[in-house]
Amino acid sequence: MVNDLFPMTMAGAQTARRGRVLVGPVDLTLEGQGVTAIMGPNGSGKTSLLRLMHGTARLTAGAINWSCALDTARQQQSFVFQRPTMLRRSVIDNIAYPLAIRGVSQSRARARAREWAEKVGLAGALHRSATVLSGGEQQKLSIARALITEPKVLFLDEPTASLDGPAKREIEEILIAAKHAGTRLLITTHDLGQGRRLADDVIFLLKGRVNETGEAKAFFAAPQTPEGQAFLNGDIVT
Repeated sequence: MVNDLFPMTMAGAQTARRGRVLVGPVDLTLEGQGVTAIMGPNGSGKTSLLRLMHGTARLTAGAINWSCALDTARQQQSFVFQRPTMLRRSVIDNIAYPLAIRGVSQSRARARAREWAEKVGLAGALHRSATVLSGGEQQKLSIARALITEPKVLFLDEPTASLDGPAKREIEEILIAAKHAGTRLLITTHDLGQGRRLADDVIFLLKGRVNETGEAKAFFAAPQTPEGQAFLNGDIVT
């Protein structure tokens, strides 16, 4: 499937807050297929880079260009946070919400929400309050809510960081299915195993800068930089 938002290019892109540079300058080109894992030690700027790409962090220098108008690109993106936010509504209404605010009829939005609840394993919880779900169930709901609009790009910030093994496996299966359906995924993760399982390519960050980037298999087999090798070895990288 052709993803006409890509390639996406970042040229000297940077975000800063209160005079402190969080990420950048970054020069990158991302193509339109697969899963990119953004990896690096704590404090390296993974979340800031993800938010900068998505547009929820302010671009304070440089440029980010999609292969279409910026407004068009933004409309075809979704974002999943590490700690999902649940509306004080039922599961079905949480999942249907993005369609409802886009003017889709209630009957159509709820029908699509039922379909997505089935896909992520929440069909038996449609009328429960979303706020009482387990952490894994809330993350499934969050992903269903992000994918119901059929985005061309899905950004995920450590979506399985607080989940146990079985819940993590279920989330990864949902993400793999989204990839095969043509959604471009960009995910931050500190989990090396998850990076190996999911990623087609890797961006390795250090101190807010891209230390190296390339195909995932090559990165995990033989990083190009000493810092990348130290990270894979489990050493403290500063």
